[in-house]
Amino acid sequence: PISSQVEQIEPDNPMQSPELESSAQSSNHRFRRITGEFLRFLIMGGINTLVAYLVYLILLIWMRYEVAYAIGYAVGICFAYALSATFVFRKPMNRRSAIQFPLVYLAQFLLSLGLLKVAVDWLDIPEWLAFILVVALTVPVTFTLTRRVLHAG
Repeated sequence: PISSQVEQIEPDNPMQSPELESSAQSSNHRFRRITGEFLRFLIMGGINTLVAYLVYLILLIWMRYEVAYAIGYAVGICFAYALSATFVFRKPMNRRSAIQFPLVYLAQFLLSLGLLKVAVDWLDIPEWLAFILVVALTVPVTFTLTRRVLHAG
């Protein structure tokens, strides 16, 4: 009886605080949600790459590789937007995010190109390895930018 009263009187135990428990649960839920989004983002990226590549290969039958690449890249951006909104982040597509989304890929392209230049020309990393390194460095940036665009919409 007295010991149970003591337990009830002692509010100094931070692990028993409902506010902290709620905060920890909220943080855990947020971590799981973002981890799920990132995994879906990686899956979407693989599918998107295949689609853009197939478009490129098909268009090579009728046009120069530069034009085929540009069209395949543009199709990839449109496909990535649709999958990012519906599958990855589960947000509705709207005009604002549809306009901002290609800017993410422009930023990713420019960042990748700059990092590739630094890796190859300044750090003497072989071209084939530099590409892999650049992709590994830019995927989290692209994920974060895409997430901001789609969650803000």
